[in-house]
Order: sequence, then C-alpha cells, then structure tokens
Amino acid sequence: MIGIYGGTFDPVHFGHLRTALELKSLFKLTEVRLIPCANPPHRAVPLTPPLMRLQMLQLALANRQGLVADACELARTGPSYTIDTLRELRAEQGDTPMLLFMGMDAFAGLALWHQWQHLFDYAHIVVITRPGFKMPLDLPFFDQRLAINAEVLPTIPNGKLFFQSVTQLDISATAIRLLIARREDPHFLLPDSVIDFILQHKLYKTEQAAIAAEQI
Repeated sequence: MIGIYGGTFDPVHFGHLRTALELKSLFKLTEVRLIPCANPPHRAVPLTPPLMRLQMLQLALANRQGLVADACELARTGPSYTIDTLRELRAEQGDTPMLLFMGMDAFAGLALWHQWQHLFDYAHIVVITRPGFKMPLDLPFFDQRLAINAEVLPTIPNGKLFFQSVTQLDISATAIRLLIARREDPHFLLPDSVIDFILQHKLYKTEQAAIAAEQI
C-alpha cells in the first residue's frame, strides 16, 4: 500500500515532512509519494518554478527511506489535475491499494476538483483532520464510502473514505517565505539543506516576492 501526498511545497517544511512520516507509520505504507503540483488549477501559481520545488523536496527527503519525491506532474503540460496523477499511478501500481491524502480545507472544496467523482475509482481518500473536527455527514457519497476503521483499506485497491488525525505542526510555507523576504531567520521550520538551497538561489528575497507570498 502506498500513500500519495501532493502540495505546492513552496517551500517544503517540517509540517509536511512530519505529516508524511506519521502517515507512513500509521498505515504501514511501503512508501509515501510526495508530489509537487506543477500548475495548481485552484490556486495562485506558486512563486517558485516546479523544478526548484522538486529539488528542495529531494533535498529534504535525502536518505529518508520510504518518503519519495515524485516528479510525475512536472512531466505533464496544462493544469495539474489530481485525477490524471491517480490514473498514471494506478497504471504503474496495478492493484496495489493507494491512499490519497488531503487536508480538511481541500476536502471541503472537493466538489470543485476536476472529475472529483472519479477519484475513488483509483484510490482511497484519507482526510487529515484537526482536533475537534466535525464529520461532514451530509455528503452524498458519505455512507457508501466511509471506512469505520483503517483495516479495510489494505484489502481493496480504492474506493473508501477515511479520516485520520496526525500531529499538526503550526508551520506555514507562506510564513516561511515572508520570514526570508524580511531577512529573518527561518531555522527549525524547515531542513537546513532546504534553507541553504533557498539562500543559494536567492528565493523569496525581494520585496516583490514578499508581496506575492502574502497573496498565495
């Protein structure tokens, strides 16, 4: 069973990494694929080019077995639709169960996603919850899809909905970009190797970058 964890990762930080590591352990996954979104269809274009975001992710995951930086969305043109990524991974993985991870905010807007009804045809959806969240019982597919416990997920390749809480580190990529733009110290929010890359390539450092960061 594998996990799929997408994001802009602009930049990747310890909040992303801790979540991925906990999910790998909780679901006993062979690996978690962390996939930089090249061209997000539902939000502003990331400040940093896709290849650089991939490189930062690769640095962050160096020597970390089971957490993999996946460049599949960088190889495609046009909007980076999750359904296309799942189709590609399903063709690669055969009948291996796949878990698509998403946060509560993304799940709340799921009906706006391209071909969202077909996501369950390729993977289970695991929603990463916050303490005190309320389960959305009014969703049309809820009763049919909901898995009461995680034990069912490895037994079928796709089709179920599950809610899982993890440690929530209060770290924001937007806040990190602003710190760097203001020449403040971002250490202990993201890996040193990623900070070195950011400084080497002068990312997020101009006034224009700071303004853009506040808008993303």
